[in-house]
Amino acid sequence: MGKRKFLQAQWNNLVMLNYEVDQAVLLPYLPPATTLDLWHGKALVSMVGFMFFETRVLGIKWPFHVNFEEVNLRFYVKHFDGKEWKRGAVFISEILPKSIIAFIANNLYKEHYRALPMRHSQIPVKNNYTEFLYEWRLKGKWNKLGATVNNHFKDIQPGSAEEFIFEHYWGYNKLSDIKTMEYRVEHISWQVAQVQDFIFEADITELYGKAFLPFLSQKPYSAFFANGSAISVRIGEKIMADPTLPVLPAL
Repeated sequence: MGKRKFLQAQWNNLVMLNYEVDQAVLLPYLPPATTLDLWHGKALVSMVGFMFFETRVLGIKWPFHVNFEEVNLRFYVKHFDGKEWKRGAVFISEILPKSIIAFIANNLYKEHYRALPMRHSQIPVKNNYTEFLYEWRLKGKWNKLGATVNNHFKDIQPGSAEEFIFEHYWGYNKLSDIKTMEYRVEHISWQVAQVQDFIFEADITELYGKAFLPFLSQKPYSAFFANGSAISVRIGEKIMADPTLPVLPAL
């Protein structure tokens, strides 16, 4: 039997701007027992904005914590469990407007949530496109992540760049030099739409550190949008790295 569901929700309207970074920048965040998951030899991080709807924590809808925005910065890893490779994501920073959820996730999953004022908009524009915008206020200034998206959706194609970015179904967090938190994320394969234009304006150094400034200040390597779906996050468990074994190379 699988682990109990910790979180159930709808994740919808996912804007994802993907940036190539130097692998060395990610190594301090790399959880033990994982290795970087590369796209054609490139280490990618994603700035992600999306909506939480119908959120339940341990089966309960908490008042005023049901529908809200999230923006996060993540990168991609793999873990070999002795039988198969599990492809997952590591979150460097996560922003939402709900301090209680941030407190629970940070303490139970060792996530990196920060509660800030947030807002979003979804505006139809000409030629069958829609503008999606996620904003969060830091030091009195609104930071922005958004995209102009075609209203026509299609299935993710096997072997595509979209498949690499979206189809990571595990989460990993570094607990210590030999210990990692692993949890499963369940959802159907999403549909994607063409991104015509995008925006990312943020205090990168304050939010993510100086090491990310030269990479997140450049034009994204790619930009994607997914419709999303119902999701479940299972209660996590700890895995241990064997310190006597060498780190497996990224494939």
